[in-house]
Amino acid sequence: MELSELTSYAQEKYQIQEQHKWADFPGFSVLVHPDTNKWVALLMRQWDEESGEVIEICDLKCGRQSLVEFPKSYLNVPVRMHGDKWISVFFDDNTEKDVVYKLFDRALTSGEQRGYTMVLEEKKVRTTTSVYQDIALPFSGSSYRPQKVIVPEKIRQMRKLFVYGRESQQEKAENFVRQARFMQDYEDNYPWTGYFSCYYPTYHDLGIEQLRGYFSWRTDLRKGRWSSVPASAAYIYIYELLNGIGVSSPEETLEKMEEFRRLWFEHAPNDRYMQVNLRRWMLEYAVLKDLPKETVLRYVDPELLKSDAAMRILRFPEDASDEELFDMLKRTAGKTLTGSLFVQKHPEEAKRLFCTAFRRVSKDYNQDGYDFFTLLFGRKAIRRWFPLSNTVYLRNEKEEDRVCEIDECRCCRLEDGNWTMESYSRINFDLKKLQGFLHACDCQFRHYLKTGHYLRLKEDEQWAVPYIEAAISEDKIAVKKAARKEIRIDLSGLDRIRQDAWQTQNSLLIDEESEDTVVFEPEEAVPETEIPEEGRFDLPLSPLEVRVLRELLAGHPVKELLKNEHLMPSIVADSINGALFDEIGDTVLDCKEDDLSLVEDYTEEVRELLGGDIV
Repeated sequence: MELSELTSYAQEKYQIQEQHKWADFPGFSVLVHPDTNKWVALLMRQWDEESGEVIEICDLKCGRQSLVEFPKSYLNVPVRMHGDKWISVFFDDNTEKDVVYKLFDRALTSGEQRGYTMVLEEKKVRTTTSVYQDIALPFSGSSYRPQKVIVPEKIRQMRKLFVYGRESQQEKAENFVRQARFMQDYEDNYPWTGYFSCYYPTYHDLGIEQLRGYFSWRTDLRKGRWSSVPASAAYIYIYELLNGIGVSSPEETLEKMEEFRRLWFEHAPNDRYMQVNLRRWMLEYAVLKDLPKETVLRYVDPELLKSDAAMRILRFPEDASDEELFDMLKRTAGKTLTGSLFVQKHPEEAKRLFCTAFRRVSKDYNQDGYDFFTLLFGRKAIRRWFPLSNTVYLRNEKEEDRVCEIDECRCCRLEDGNWTMESYSRINFDLKKLQGFLHACDCQFRHYLKTGHYLRLKEDEQWAVPYIEAAISEDKIAVKKAARKEIRIDLSGLDRIRQDAWQTQNSLLIDEESEDTVVFEPEEAVPETEIPEEGRFDLPLSPLEVRVLRELLAGHPVKELLKNEHLMPSIVADSINGALFDEIGDTVLDCKEDDLSLVEDYTEEVRELLGGDIV
């Protein structure tokens, strides 16, 4: 840090000009209090012949106790000034701006000094051999002091409300709120100029011109007129709203923050930090003020809600549709699914099978008391939560305990003055287990559907095979059941058909015939009944091929039957095997020595396809 940075700070914040009072000592100057005209700093710049550099030192009237509070190597006892109210600051690359600025702020509020003793003789500055030489150097500035910027009385009174202390976050908020309430309705007409950047900015961090510029900008903003200010100055306005300055209710606070957010991003669309901060603060503020749940949800980050919704679906997969569950699996597992060739070429089959397998493992898996979901994502973690901690916000110390449930996966709780957040934490996620399971599913499903491009099952994925096989068996049953067509015969029209037939018959009989002929009376209408299913009617089998299968299931030879029908056994076997391949996935008939026989492994499946037991 250089001494010029301190003089710039004094000029920008307090309108204090550097004064050169001694023509014989051009390297010496002073900074005086703007109200009392008493010295607060003695600035010294002298050439050191031994080092060949200019040494910069400042005696600062901030109290000797500052050396205890800030044990820094560049702080020491005063060089030229006498008394316990003074210390010295040595300026080099190690000097910290924040500390020096804070000490200068303190110097402006130190007790009045009625007299000074100044020694201008040569004196060692450090423990080295370097000494000050009375060699004149070029310097800027003069004893002329320009006219001060007019300080409105309201601003002057507001600045006096600041109480110096340890400057903790709470004390800083108390100072800010005290001043903000005093300036709540203040208006000004002074353009903002210059650069301003500060963490946790308050009125105390602004100079006179900046204060006037800020309040003028706020006046225009409240009247619907937009003008630009640095982001740090805009944050002061947000802090005012969060502390209830210029609003009548928490709802109005959120409305004005939302309005500011819209205006700010119309003019500064690339300010990502402001966007993130505003969304976070609006949510935290809504929770702190115990607003209704629908209001809280309005300010939750949509991506956070999507993440929680995904956790909810994966936690209770049986309550979700295949579409929802498969989408969450793809989002969670990444390339394991989205990069799968099987998923890309067979999207519908993949969706059905992966969802069936995940529901099966979620239901049946248990390892040392952990179900599959808990093994993947852990249990909800409870951690300390500090709402509005990165703002200047005066917190109410006496708040009643309460709970704010944002959704089924996230809950905020206040107990004994401390906030906690209960949610699933990413540091507990073990997605490798999920990716391994889905890779094992991919391997098995390709064999099940005979898609080709088979994968090798890894050794550490063997545990998943029983759950996948159970899912495949479940899918086979579901597919067969869905493929069976219900055949219903509507007999409601038979009564009308009989009536019409009876009338036609009687009208055709001559009188002689009618005397000797039994007149057929129409029978009572047969109620509509459901014909029991006796096999699959959608199988590509001819009646003769069905008869062949039934005979074989009953244990009867079919050689004579085929001979009478003038059919070759090998051709019949090929036809039936081809027709049932999609259902069975293998040949079901063997043809040896012009005789057919069922493959024993598939007897029951053929029997089921044809409707059950064959007598």
